[in-house]
Amino acid sequence: MHYARYKTILSPQNGMNLYRGCTHGCIYCDSRSHCYQIQHGFEDVEVKQDAIAILEGQLRRKRAPCMIGTGSMCDPYLPLEEELRLTRQSLALIERLGFGASVLTKSSRILRDLDLLCAINQRAKCVAQLTLTTFDETLCRLVEPGVSTTLERAGALQALRDRGIPTIVWLSPILPFLNDSEANLRGILSLCAAAGVRGILSFGFGMTLRAGSRDFFYQRLDELFPGLKAQYSKAFGESYLCPSPNEAALLRVFHGECERLGIWHEPKRIFAYLHAFEGGRMQTSLF
Repeated sequence: MHYARYKTILSPQNGMNLYRGCTHGCIYCDSRSHCYQIQHGFEDVEVKQDAIAILEGQLRRKRAPCMIGTGSMCDPYLPLEEELRLTRQSLALIERLGFGASVLTKSSRILRDLDLLCAINQRAKCVAQLTLTTFDETLCRLVEPGVSTTLERAGALQALRDRGIPTIVWLSPILPFLNDSEANLRGILSLCAAAGVRGILSFGFGMTLRAGSRDFFYQRLDELFPGLKAQYSKAFGESYLCPSPNEAALLRVFHGECERLGIWHEPKRIFAYLHAFEGGRMQTSLF
């Protein structure tokens, strides 16, 4: 971990990343790609110095409250968050100033801040998003070694639901030849149904590989699944898109089951919901 100075915390689209880099060790991580220009060791997480003060300044300059999203590039609940508590401090600020929040994570640590998530949801809107990819717990621990297991995340989804926090699941990525089976998909869908999730985001069944992330992924395949790298190289070469051979069949099951279960499954509808601010339940002195 190291600190670095930044001038801004919020992106033009109101995305917030307090950290750069990650220690979760997911073998498929796209954030390792060279295009994101992370100039330090990926596991040497960069912490944005004076992040909360910078965030407050940016929020106060907003003409009206809106949804603030976090987690798109770096998980807000890395292990170091237990010590630094920057995510918690940012959520407290968001709640105090009357903004909404959308939080994406792979960690059940999100439950630590359940009080703040509920407070934001009472005043405006708070949506919790968790990624689920691998129903089998043994395989999960191999491909996502540093995150909460799938069952732990499913438990977090249920706890969030019980407190009235709407939830979205990201079903991505699905790794060809590893978890691209109908059994895996139906297992994940059963967990989502039991947790009462509002929607599931899927961008197809497969994964993407770029320079940087491809090298790490292939290295981990060699270590964990000998021979699988050769299968990937033969099937996809240097392609960015790596679709599952089972994609068409899995898409039929996915959309059909979501319709049956009453779960949103259209990305456009889900993203519109995530970005729609629903404030006005309590007045704020800021605006």
